[in-house]
Amino acid sequence: MADEKLDQIKKLLRSSKSEEIHQGLVMIRESLPTINEEAARPLFEMVSTLFHIDILDHPEHAYVLDEAVSLVADFGEFVIPILLDDLDAGDMKAQLTIGHAFGRVGEPALEPLLESFKCEESEECRIFLVYAMGKIRSPRVLEAFEHVLLAAKSENLELRDTAIRALGSFVELIDPANLPAEYKKDMLEAIRVNLADSSAGVRSKAIRSYGKLARHGHLTKEEKQVCKTTCELLLGVDDQYDWDRAYIVRKEAQQALDCLEGCED
Repeated sequence: MADEKLDQIKKLLRSSKSEEIHQGLVMIRESLPTINEEAARPLFEMVSTLFHIDILDHPEHAYVLDEAVSLVADFGEFVIPILLDDLDAGDMKAQLTIGHAFGRVGEPALEPLLESFKCEESEECRIFLVYAMGKIRSPRVLEAFEHVLLAAKSENLELRDTAIRALGSFVELIDPANLPAEYKKDMLEAIRVNLADSSAGVRSKAIRSYGKLARHGHLTKEEKQVCKTTCELLLGVDDQYDWDRAYIVRKEAQQALDCLEGCED
């Protein structure tokens, strides 16, 4: 890539104007098919700095941040170790965005994420590694299932929350015939335990994942009935009339119940 064009892209991506950042990203996207990895690396470094944008402070940049994330997959698999290093940088805004970026990279990112999770000692980093695995849309997430199940039993609230949510994403992608019975049993137990959590966020993720098990054909008729009873208990429509006090939990329970009623045998 000519130095003049590279300088132009740098200038555009440094801009505070969304339309100019967008223009720079378009130039990168158009250039990628014609350049090698060596030339692409500095471009990716520029794109990844956009992951630190705080869209609460700068909502006008939301669409260019999404563009930057969508561009990640076009760079190729060389970005995976770079993203893993950036995930350890400690900027929560960027970490969440990097999680979505891994989702765009897709299946090739799963094994590196899983291996990093196995070796990682920092609970904070493990949270974002699980978050990233939960964004990958591939049946191969089954390979991570056992490890994320363990994370769903963690004493760390955020790790539990993220893991139980990721498990719900996993069962959307895994054929019921391919989910080992012991994994389903352990997931149901993790859901049961997390439904009693003091955190409404954890409880809401647990009932959401319960509903996904039903929606995607993982529950037997008897298991669906147990799920239905649980939802009714949370909603206070059983004979106990004792609902969950958190609206977000009741909302998720109602959605799960609607699904159950819509997919009854």
